[in-house]
Amino acid sequence: MTVTLGVHASNPTLYYLARLPYLDEELAPLGESGAFHHYTDGTRTGELLADGTIDFGGTGSTPPITAQAAGHDLVYAVVSAPRPDHGALLVLDGGPVRTVADLKGGTVVLGVGSWQTHLLAKALDAHGLSYGGDVIPARPVAGEDQARRLREGEIAGWIAQGAELAAARRSGEFRALVRTGDVITDRSVFFTRRDFATDRPEVVAAITTALRRADAWVAAHPAEAAAIAARELGGTAADWRAALVALPWQLEPATDAFVAEQQEAADIFHRVGFIDRALTVADAQLSALEAPVAAALGKDR
Repeated sequence: MTVTLGVHASNPTLYYLARLPYLDEELAPLGESGAFHHYTDGTRTGELLADGTIDFGGTGSTPPITAQAAGHDLVYAVVSAPRPDHGALLVLDGGPVRTVADLKGGTVVLGVGSWQTHLLAKALDAHGLSYGGDVIPARPVAGEDQARRLREGEIAGWIAQGAELAAARRSGEFRALVRTGDVITDRSVFFTRRDFATDRPEVVAAITTALRRADAWVAAHPAEAAAIAARELGGTAADWRAALVALPWQLEPATDAFVAEQQEAADIFHRVGFIDRALTVADAQLSALEAPVAAALGKDR
C-alpha cells in the first residue's frame, strides 16, 4: 500500500519531510511506501482527504474546523507546540491604526481560511468587533506588494508570516498590532480520515515519527533549510532563517486542551458566519490514536 501525504508550503514540517527520506524509512517496516501530493492551497486539505487524494495532511488551526463543518469525517493525529512568533498582524508604524478598534471599517489582508482567520477573528472578537462585518478580510493577490499597500494606506492591516514577516520587521516601517502568541497558540495541526486512522493506527504513528524526524532535521540545519525555501519559494535565505528559527520544531499529542482551543475558534467562526453550523470539535478526537502517537513522539532515533 502507498500512503500519500499532502504537502503545501504553508506547513513547514510537511514541506521539509517531502525533501527527506524519513517517511519511507518509517513506513518500510510496516510493508508500506510513502508518496507526496503537492498542492498550493492548504485550505483544500479536508476535501483532498475526503476524496482519497491524500491519506494524511497538515495545516494551521482553521482548515480542520472548516473541513469538519463541511461534513468531512476527520480525526486529529498530532499537533505542533505553540508558535507564538509565527506571524503577526502588521500596521504602519505611526499610521492611523493604533489599536484593534481602529481596524473597524478597514481592510485586512490575510490568508482567508488559514490559521490567520483564527487570529483575526479572535482578536476582533475580544474587542467587540466581527470578522467580515466590522472588518473586511481580503485574500492577497499574486504579485501584490502588501508592504507597499500598507505603507500607502490602501489597507489597514496585513497578517504576515515566514520570510515576508521577517522582511517587514527588518524594514522598520511596520509594527505588530497583534502578535500571534498573544491571541492564539497557532499550532501546526495534522489530521487524517477516520477510517484510515481506525484501520491503521500504526501507520499514523509511523508518519508521526517521520514528522518528528523532519522537525529535528530543520532545527539542526536551519541554514540549509532556509536556503531550500529561498530557492523554491522566494525571499532571502537570511529572512527564511529568521522565520524558521522562530518555530518550535516540536510535536505534541492532540490533547483535550488543544481541542478546547479549536472549540473556541469554531464557536467564534459560527457566531460570525464563517462556518454555517455549530460544531463539537471533540468529535474529531480518536482515543485509539492516543497510545501509538504518544509512543511515536517518545521514540528515539
